[in-house]
This record gives sequence, C-alpha cells and structure tokens, in this order.
Amino acid sequence: MEFPQQQKPAGDGKIVYPPGVKEITDKISNDEVVKRLKMVVKTYMDMDQDSEEEKQQYLGLALHLASEFFLRNPNKDVRLLVACCLADIFRIYAPEAPYTSHDKLKDIFLFITRQLKGLEDTKSPQFNRYFYLLENLAWVKSYNICFELEDCNEIFIQLFKTLFSVINNSHNQKVQMHMMDLMSSIIMEGDGVTQELLDTILINLIPAHKNLNKQAYDLAKTLLKRTVQTIETCIANFFNQVLVMGKSSVSDLSEHVFDLIQELFAIDPMLLTSVMPQLEFKLKSNDGEERLAVVRLLAKLFGAKDSELASQNRPLWQCFLGRFNDIHVPVRLECVKFASHCLMNHPDLARDLTEYLKVRSHDPEEAIRHDVIVTIINAGKKDLNLVNDQLLGFVRERTLDKRWRVRKEAMMGLAQLYKKYCLHHEAGKESAAKISWIKDKLLHIYYQNSIDDKLLVEKIFAQYMVPHSLDTEEKMKCLYYLYACLDTNAVKALNEMWKCQNMLRGLVKELLDLHKLPVSEANNTAMFGKLMSIAKNLPDAGKAQDFMKKFNQVLGEDEKLRVQLEMLISPTCSCKQAEICVREITRKLTFPKQPTNPFLEMVKFLLERIAPVHIDSEAISALVKLLNKSIEGTADDDEEGVTPDTAIRSGLELLKVLSFTHPTAFHSAETYESLLQCLKMEDDKVAEAAIQIFRNTGQKIETELQQIRSTLIPILHQKAKRGTPHQAKQAVHCIHAIFNNKEVQLAQIFEVQAIKLLVRWLLGMKNNQSKSANSTLRLLSAMLVSEGDLTEQKKISKSDMSRLRLAAGGAIMKLAQEPCYHDIITPEQFQLCGLVINDECYQVRQIFAQKLHLALVKLLLPLEYLAVFALCAKDPVKERRAHARQCLLKNISVRREYIKQNPLAQEKLVSLLPEYVVPYMIHLLAHDPDFTKPHEYEQLKDIKECLWFMLEVLMTKNENNSHAFLRKMVENIKQTKDAQCPDDAKANEKLYIVCDVALFVIANKSTACHLDSPKDPVLPSKFFIVQDKAIHTHTHTHTHTYTHTYTPVLSVSQDDSSQNMTPDAGTEATPVKRRGRPPKTAAAPAEKEGAAAPTSGGAGRGRKRAADSNTSAESINIKMSKQQQQNDEGTKRQIDLQR
Repeated sequence: MEFPQQQKPAGDGKIVYPPGVKEITDKISNDEVVKRLKMVVKTYMDMDQDSEEEKQQYLGLALHLASEFFLRNPNKDVRLLVACCLADIFRIYAPEAPYTSHDKLKDIFLFITRQLKGLEDTKSPQFNRYFYLLENLAWVKSYNICFELEDCNEIFIQLFKTLFSVINNSHNQKVQMHMMDLMSSIIMEGDGVTQELLDTILINLIPAHKNLNKQAYDLAKTLLKRTVQTIETCIANFFNQVLVMGKSSVSDLSEHVFDLIQELFAIDPMLLTSVMPQLEFKLKSNDGEERLAVVRLLAKLFGAKDSELASQNRPLWQCFLGRFNDIHVPVRLECVKFASHCLMNHPDLARDLTEYLKVRSHDPEEAIRHDVIVTIINAGKKDLNLVNDQLLGFVRERTLDKRWRVRKEAMMGLAQLYKKYCLHHEAGKESAAKISWIKDKLLHIYYQNSIDDKLLVEKIFAQYMVPHSLDTEEKMKCLYYLYACLDTNAVKALNEMWKCQNMLRGLVKELLDLHKLPVSEANNTAMFGKLMSIAKNLPDAGKAQDFMKKFNQVLGEDEKLRVQLEMLISPTCSCKQAEICVREITRKLTFPKQPTNPFLEMVKFLLERIAPVHIDSEAISALVKLLNKSIEGTADDDEEGVTPDTAIRSGLELLKVLSFTHPTAFHSAETYESLLQCLKMEDDKVAEAAIQIFRNTGQKIETELQQIRSTLIPILHQKAKRGTPHQAKQAVHCIHAIFNNKEVQLAQIFEVQAIKLLVRWLLGMKNNQSKSANSTLRLLSAMLVSEGDLTEQKKISKSDMSRLRLAAGGAIMKLAQEPCYHDIITPEQFQLCGLVINDECYQVRQIFAQKLHLALVKLLLPLEYLAVFALCAKDPVKERRAHARQCLLKNISVRREYIKQNPLAQEKLVSLLPEYVVPYMIHLLAHDPDFTKPHEYEQLKDIKECLWFMLEVLMTKNENNSHAFLRKMVENIKQTKDAQCPDDAKANEKLYIVCDVALFVIANKSTACHLDSPKDPVLPSKFFIVQDKAIHTHTHTHTHTYTHTYTPVLSVSQDDSSQNMTPDAGTEATPVKRRGRPPKTAAAPAEKEGAAAPTSGGAGRGRKRAADSNTSAESINIKMSKQQQQNDEGTKRQIDLQR
C-alpha cells in the first residue's frame, strides 16, 4: 500500500490540544508533561474512527506526539503515555496512518515495542496502561502497517523477542491472548516468515530456553499451533537447508534441529509434514553418528504416547526398523532402548518389533543382548499383555547366554515377573498361567555348571519365588503349592539346591570342629582342605580361596564370631535366629568401613547359602498342617491350581526331601502324629513317602517319644509283611534306623566279603607264584557246584545261597580280567562261571549280566566271555533276553569300532574280532548241563535258539565275507577234538552236533556263506585239539555233505516229538556230575523270584522259559527248502545229523 501525503494540521500548523490541556513543550517539568499527557490520552481513548472533525482537529497533535522529544524522552511514564496515544492514533486513523515517512513509522513502532517491556511487572502501578497498550495494538493489528516498510523484519523480530522475554507466570489469560493475537496476525497476514523471525519463535522450544521460561515455551507452542498452515512452509525450508543441503550457517539453531523436530512434532505433527521424508534420507546417511542422532530423534517421535507417526508414515517406520540391523553398535543399541517405550505406548506395534528384537537378542554385542532383555522386562512389568509369548521366549533363551551379565538380567527379569503376576496375582489367573513356565525355567538353570548361576537361582528362590520375608504360614503355603506345580526336572533341581546348601553347612561345621582341636600340622592341612572345598561353592574360586583363608583367620581370633557361626549352622537354628546371626556376623566384619568390601561380599555369599531362611521346626509344622488340610479336603488346592491328590503326594515328597536336609526340624509329636495318618492312607506312594520320612528323622523316637513309638511299630511290621515291595523295603530300613534292639546274621555277609577280599588280594599280587589263585578258583568252583551251600547241610537260606553264587561268579569273572589268572582258569571253571547267567534267581541273572556287560564293553574281559550271552536265549523273562541282546549289539559294535580306529589291533584280531566268539560259544553249548541227550528234539531246539541268539547279531552284515568265515570256522571245529575231554566220544559227538546245528543256522541266515573265506580261522587250543590226518579227512568228507539247508533233526514235527525214540547203541550217556544245577529232566520247577513261574515243566532252575516258548523257534522265520518240507511229510524220525 502507498502511504498518503503528509496531512497538514488545521490552523496553519498550529497544534490544537484538547480542552483544558496546555501546550506540551520541553520547557515544562516531567510531572507537568505527564499530567497534560494523561488528559491527551483520555481524549484519544474517547475518540473513534467516525469523528472526522476531531481527527482533523487533533492531527497536528498526533504529528507532534511522534516528535523526538517524546520518542526519546527519558521519563518512562512520559514514554508510556505517548505510546498509548500513538496506539490510539493508529486506531483512530486506521487504515491510514497520519505518518507518511517510513523512517518515522519505524521509529514509532520500535518505540512502542520498547514500551511493551513494561508488561513484565504485573505489580507495577502502570501495568494497566501497558495492558491497554497491548490490547489496543492487538485489537487494531497496528503492526500490520509495517508490512510495507523495507526493514519491517527488524520491527517484528524486536516485537517477538520483547513479548517472549516479558511473558511470565503472573500474566493472566487475557495478556497471553493479546500477545498471541498480535504475533499471529503478523505471521498469518504477512508475505512470509524470515529465518530470523522464525528463530525468535523456535529458540523458545530448545530445552535450555524451555526450562528457563515455561510461559515463553507455551506462547510459542500456541503460536505455532495457530499459524501451522502459514508457518509450515517456512519450517520445512529451514530443515531442508540444514538436513539435506547441510547449510548449518542459515541459522544459529542449526545444531538444535533434532531437538526442534521433536518439539514441533509434539506441538503439531502437521508442522513437519514436509520434514519427515528428509529424516528418511538422513537415516541412510554414511555417517554413523548422524544416523545415531536421527534414530534417537525418531525413537522419541515414534515412541511418544499419542504418536500416530508409525501408522501415518509407514515408509519412515519401515526405514527406522531397518536401523535395528545397523552396522553401528550405538545405533542398534538406541533402537533396542526405544523398543521399550514403543511397547508400552504402542502395543499395536509389538508385532513389527518382535522379529527385530529376536535378531538383536542374538546380537554379538553383549550390551545389546542385555538391553533387549531390559526392554522386554520393563514392558512386561508395566503390563504383561504388552509382551507376547515370543518376546518372553527371547528372555527365556538369554538365561543360557554365554555372558554372565546377560544371563543375570534375564533371570532376574523373569523372577520379577513371576513375583508380580504369579505370587501377588496382580493381573489375574490368566496372566499367571501365561508365565507359569518361569518357575520351572529358573530352577532348571541350577543344572548349569557355573557357580554364579547356582547362587543366583538360590537368591531368586529366596527373594522372589518363596520370599523369606513373608511370615511362616504364608511362606510355607507358597512353598507347598510351588512344589506341587513344578515339573520333574525343576523338583530335582530344587532338591539338589537344598542338598548343596546342606553339604556346605556340613563343611562349615567340620571347619568349626577343627578350630576346637589343638593347633598342629595335620589340623592345618585338614583346615586347608575344608577351606578349598568351601571356596569351590562360592563365585570366583581364586578370590574365594584368599577370602576364605582370611575368614578362617578371623574365626581363629574371634571366639564370639565362631559362636555366632555355630549357632547359624546348628540344626535347631530358627529362621528368625538365622537373620540375627547373619546380621551380627556381618556387623563384626564391616570394620573398618570401606566404600567397597569384596571380603565382606564373599562372606555374605557364604552366609546366604548356609543360613536356614526357609526351613525350621515352625516351618515344618506349618507344612504338615497344610498337608493335613489337603487330606481333610479343607485346603485351597483347587484355587491354587492343583488337585488334592497332587497336593498330598507332592507335599509328602517335599517333606521327604526336607527330612534329608533338615531332620531335626521334624522332631515333634504333632508332626509325627500327622505323618502317622499318612501311613494309614490307601495311596501306596503316600504311605511309602511317610515311612521314608520316619526313617530319616526318627532317630530319637525310641527314647523321647514313646507314644509315637508304640503306634509306629505295628504299622511298620504290617508294611514290612504285607505292603508293596517298596513299602516293605522302606519299612525294614525304618525299623533299622529308629530302633536300637537289633539282631543281625553276619555269617553270609562275611562270606561274601571274604570272597571279595581274596579276589582283591590276588589282583593286587598279579602273579600266581604261590599257587593261591588255583586254590581260590577251586573254592569258587565248589561254591558254584554246591549252589552256594559249601557245607551242603541246608542250614543257609535260599536268598543267601543266591548271593554267594553271585559273588562266586563275579569273583571268577574279576580274576579273568587279569591275564595271569585268565590263563589258569580251566574250561570247566569258565563254564561254571558262565552258567550263573542262567541262575534260578532273577536278581542273580540280572546283576551278573550287567557286570559281564560292563567288563566286556570296557575290553577288560577276554572274548570268550562274550559267548556267555548266548545262554540268555534260555532266560524265561522276555526283558532279560532283550537286555542281553542289547548288550551283544553294544559289545560287538564297540569291538568293531576299536579295530577300525586302532591299526595295531589287526595283530590281535583273535582276541578282538567278534566272530571269534563262535568257537567259545559252540564249546560252551556242547558242555551245557542241560544238553544230555544229543538226539532229543527239545534239547536240540534249545541249542539252536542259543546259537541263533548270537549268530543273528553277528551276521547282521556280511562285512569282509564274514559269513563264509563263520562257516569255515565251524567246519574247522568239526575237524578237531574237544580239548576238555578229547577221548570222550560222547563229548566229541555233542561238539559235532552243535557244529551241525550252527552250520544249519548259518546256511539259512546267509546265501553268501558258501563262498571261499579270505582268511583261515584260528581256533583256541585251550578248547580244541586238531585230530590226526585220517580223522581229519573223514570229518572233511562229512562236512562237505552239508551243502543243503536241510537238517533232519530240526524238521521233526511237534507230534513226532512225543513218540518214543530208540537211539543207537551207546548213545545213552551216563549221567555226569551236575555243575551248579541239575539237568532239565532232574530239576524240579523253581519259582522265579519277582516273576510268575512258567507253566511248562521240565526246565532247569533259572533256565525255564515262558509257556509259549515252544513257538519261539518259529519266530526266527528260517525259510525251509521245498526238499525239506517234502521230507517232513514222512513219519519216520530222522536223527542222522549228516556229520
């Protein structure tokens, strides 16, 4: 707009004053000037724009008031009154001002702006005039006149600075509103906002200025909100120059751009509509520090409580998420820290964050993995619904992190969640069920090898899972139901924790006992050993050893400290008393006071582990009461999420475990009476646990609790006689532990121990120069022949005879492990030892087979003992046969693997190669006491089953043409004589018959057995003697007749087997002396211990098979040739074995 020409006052330049106002000149005093100006102000206040006559009349006065006399007047009252007049003049003469000179207008507005500083003091007498001035300017928008001035920006900057500087908390809403109107009109009606003017607004948003003048910040905030449509372009231009073009010189605020963006976003996101894409560009900067600054900013923007930036600007959100995988560690760290606020304020973004947090939970940087846990736990502590199962799973994984700091944070975080939601139920049962796995997981960590992990689990258990600060009843209720809800492995871990603490208490007690002894070198050595053992149970073993030495020295010097420690580990120490002792011991070790005292911290670790903070007599009594409530049905079992049966069982198991670690705490009549009720329950497991508790804790019942004793004895007698096997066993143990009147038969115990003594003595000598081994072996053999009753007076019980047979068989097997004794063990003694695996007693067979397997798998026993497993085919118990087969598989695989991995083993193939067990097996079966009639079908079938039991495993694979090797080996045996009795035709015949059956089994198992063997088998001379040439040729001829799979002996039908058989002359063998048990025809059926006796008769003791064992041969699925099937149709029994 163009300013009009200077108006001339009426009356030829004479200034007209309002009535009653004298001329105002520099000749009068300031007071008079003020007095006259007030009247002028009154006049202008009463004038309006329609008073054309008055406007013209007082035009000269208006021009006069803009003179230098008034604008430069030193008196502030004069200046204020003049400013008010000028403001009214602009109102009256609007829209055209009476001042046409640009310079004059500039001076006037700068003058008025300076007067606005008076608004600062609201208590000033002139404040109302300052307010009138502000109101007038805002109402008329007087400053809009300045838009036509070339340097109007200077006026506006000064005005904005003034207003932002004077506003304070004493101003009312009207003052702030008029300031807002004044400034907003300048911004909204102008052509634009310069950078300098924008800076005067934005500077109030910078944190430093914001904290200095909160009202200026609020004014700027309101101003920006009102002018968002106008000022947004200017803001975008500013950030574009700084962020994209890098022109930091455009503004002094360039270094605060990220702070400004944060504040502007909080004021109104619309202010940054054009700025956000620039931030996406910055996120991809090559400068790591720059990316870090942008990430910090965006983390605040996205994480703000009411922010919708993530949904409104998805590309920026996705770009920001990409920074979770930034190469710069601080950037990744900042992203992880942001996730916590984001999860809390924006649960809807949890799904987007989950995948990125998963990757960061495996970050190579320890600090990042640590902060991932902190992020998830903090969100979970605020509201469990903020974290999904997958996020909690990340924390679960980190409990096994390789770094202790990360593991500790994960474990403590989970513990805090458990205490808040499971223990205190702050979010209901659903939340508690969501994290019910935490208790098990935390206790599973006790299996870790690190002592730090174990100590932390103990601390978590004492502070978060079962807080020791609770009163006894609440504490035990917490423990009672926790134990009922734990899984099997967690229960074992908790039991192990109590066991370790009890063991450590024992070590400390032993150390204190050593302090009571006189000083000596031996005593010092013993102390050192105890200190090293204690140190192993504390963190940082190296430092722990030094600190324990120091602690031991303090104990030696301070008797009161020893007394406190003795009281702490005493079985009668209560939980409250333990707290007092720990406090006293800590207080004694605090001096001299230090900021950090590693020695004291280490001692605290020890005290925390040995102090009974949970269990004492009062606690056990509370547990028993809870158990009684569960039995009576009055407990809160269902509310706690467990069934009454589960609560009772787990409660008794808990008491049983505590009876091991805290037996003294059970010693009260009330506790024992409750346990007696458990003994009478129908549940076998409950009764068994109760018996075991009595066994562990009842040492003083006989002397101090006679009433309990009189009730307990009949119950234990009944359980020992009519209870389950486990109950009977525990009842006997309980009687033995509690009652002192004992009668013990030690004779058989001494005999077993004497056998072990002889064997150990011989093993220590490792030579047979004194021939003691021969006499010992004869003694052991005699014990086996007499079936455990050396005197044969039948004054020894069957069970003791079984134990002696087992001891004798085990002793021979033990001596066989020493080469010098193995050489003198005769075949007869070997056979007697092997037949123990067919003992009539189930437990003897079971234990002997296990010992045999362990010695063979360690390659301690010679190969011939592997043949003993072939006799297991006659075991009447299916499980024993299955176990023997697994032992064979394991032993054969171990030997084959050993041969492959040890080249030198090729020289010892005879003693290592599993196939070489066949000669020993054939010889052992030929001398089986049950094999008395070599042409009887049942006995031959037993032989075939034993052979098949071994050969089936050996012939699983045909490695190196092993099947042909086995065939050739058996054929070679037929060319020898039995070394045990070479002149006994009957013995040799049985040997050859066993060979024929073996060839039959091999031929039916393999089609490749007729190939040529690459190696010539070597037979043990101890068992076989090579025959002369004539016999050799004869046997060779008969061997080659075995070219078909037909063996008539095995083709006899079941119907034919019942017919009378007339053997050839001389085939009826004279009975030989039985070796350990009678033959099948002479043995009376014996009941298997621990199993039902089979119904089929005619079996030797321990050799009986199940009733359906006759069909077991059919299960081998040997395919017979058509020729054999045709020959089976004949009714004539064929007994020629084609030798």
